[in-house]
Amino acid sequence: MTETTGSSDANVLVVSCHPLADSLCAQLREHILVHLSKSATNVTHLDLYAAGFDPVLSPDERAGYHAKPYPTDAVGQEAADLSAADILILVFPVWWFGFPAMLKGWFDRVWVPGVAYDHADNAGPIKPRLLKLRQCVAVTTMGSPWWIDRFILFRPVRRILARALIGACAPKCRFNMLTHYAADSADKNSIDRFKGRVDKVLASIL
Repeated sequence: MTETTGSSDANVLVVSCHPLADSLCAQLREHILVHLSKSATNVTHLDLYAAGFDPVLSPDERAGYHAKPYPTDAVGQEAADLSAADILILVFPVWWFGFPAMLKGWFDRVWVPGVAYDHADNAGPIKPRLLKLRQCVAVTTMGSPWWIDRFILFRPVRRILARALIGACAPKCRFNMLTHYAADSADKNSIDRFKGRVDKVLASIL
């Protein structure tokens, strides 16, 4: 966890996910944390790899999905940080047009009943619990060009985040996703331009 100081009093949760310290994702993560250190007071950073987060949903956790209360003992701090967040910033690579397993495991184990939502009594639509969350920004990298993501795959990661996760669990939250496409061939100019886009979005929500 990393705490920083600044001017905004919003609770900002940054969740980053990449196994390599010299990756473009790591560079973007550090850029975001520096930006936040100048503009936000309450920042919590969870680096899933550095924290050794276990992404595997245990048999007990799955068996307890309809228990009251759901057993969150193993991810209590992560659940508390998510519940307290006004702003959520996700930094991760898109692999095979999906989430890295580590990040998918964070969703599986932390976005659970009693934390992100409640089950409806009549097996109807879930009831959102992340009503405090007002902004979510996903900053991602992708090896493919933009047109494959948009026109061939129809932006699956964006749709899942915006509709299935944020839309269902945090209906008051505004969602934005920034993707550096063709990341494997990124040069300094393209990275700097992308960082400028990130800075504009962060400035608009803090």
